[in-house]
Amino acid sequence: MKKLSVLFAAVMMVVSVGMAKAQKIATLDVIGVLNAMPEKKKADTDLKAFLDTKQAEIKKKGDAAQAKYKQYAEEAPKKTADENKAREAELQKLQEEIAQMQEKAQKDFQTKQDAAYEPIEKKLNDAVTKAAKANGYDYIMDANSSAFVYKAGPDATAAVKKELGVQ
Repeated sequence: MKKLSVLFAAVMMVVSVGMAKAQKIATLDVIGVLNAMPEKKKADTDLKAFLDTKQAEIKKKGDAAQAKYKQYAEEAPKKTADENKAREAELQKLQEEIAQMQEKAQKDFQTKQDAAYEPIEKKLNDAVTKAAKANGYDYIMDANSSAFVYKAGPDATAAVKKELGVQ
């Protein structure tokens, strides 16, 4: 019985080593490929312009609120308690509007970013699939992953860039 267990263990080791050797694994510099894609560059530029516009709108509203706060602070001693209370409520409302603008801008940016990057990701994934099939890779792993302790296998970056037509 003991010989059978040892024989079984030996057979399992040989089979698992054989299976590991049969698989072809490559790495891919995903960030490098994405940064080389003109679509990604354009999307980044468009998203930055969108974000800059939203930030300018929020800053303008914040500056107006700051000026109003300063004015109200200077005039407060000369005003009645009811007027000061109304002014405080107005400033509170302005702060809430600014917070809502920031939240809406963040949601709009995320939606725009998702819409801009979705076709880019699909194109990259399609190119990875084509390159993997053309070169016989069973797995392609991201070379930028911190999970790698050692990398010596083939690099699929050039094959994927070739599929995308970028350099």
